[in-house]
Amino acid sequence: MAFSATRWGICLVVLLCTLPSVFGLYFYLEGAEQKCFIEELPKETMVSVHYTAEEWNEDSKRFAINKEVIIEVVVDELPDGNRIFHQKLSPKGQFKFTSAESGEHAICFFSSISGWFSSTKVRFNLDMAVTDILEEMSGDTGEAISDLERSVRELNHKVGDIRREQSYLRDHESEFRDKSEAANSHAVTWTLFQLIVLGITCAWQMRHLRGFFESRKMI
Repeated sequence: MAFSATRWGICLVVLLCTLPSVFGLYFYLEGAEQKCFIEELPKETMVSVHYTAEEWNEDSKRFAINKEVIIEVVVDELPDGNRIFHQKLSPKGQFKFTSAESGEHAICFFSSISGWFSSTKVRFNLDMAVTDILEEMSGDTGEAISDLERSVRELNHKVGDIRREQSYLRDHESEFRDKSEAANSHAVTWTLFQLIVLGITCAWQMRHLRGFFESRKMI
């Protein structure tokens, strides 16, 4: 019985490790308002977003899908502002984009309504999944593989994700170290400048005091 419990525990850990990163959120848009949120992504990572945009209906006093609502999605790389995705979509569906470089990505949403008497308040529901490109490609091939082989492949993809994340963190650490060294160099330069000014000031004061004492014939 103990062996069975241990085996199921190991299987549970493996299952949790192989699950892709998934999270959901919701927000509201009014009028021509846009909403953006920032997501840090490793290089060559595929983001799949399932969304639903519901418009507020005054007659029924609830949110409902309006087919006239047009959703515009824009994804830009930060801080360069390189646009990697821009598309107009229906009020319900999904879209995918792939990060070209590691770093922060701005995911922005707009809504426009073509009806004459439509309200301008829209509620968004998003479910976002972050996966590896190779994992997505292997899922699209439809190959018949065993559960063990699938688990091993998914674990390999997870290891690749961890390596890319570590590479991304190393890049950030290197950038932070360069900025720290530059700040330290500026601090040392400023300190040396202050010491030079202080030395010149002291020398001038000593010379001035010496001249004063000599004029008073005190030395």
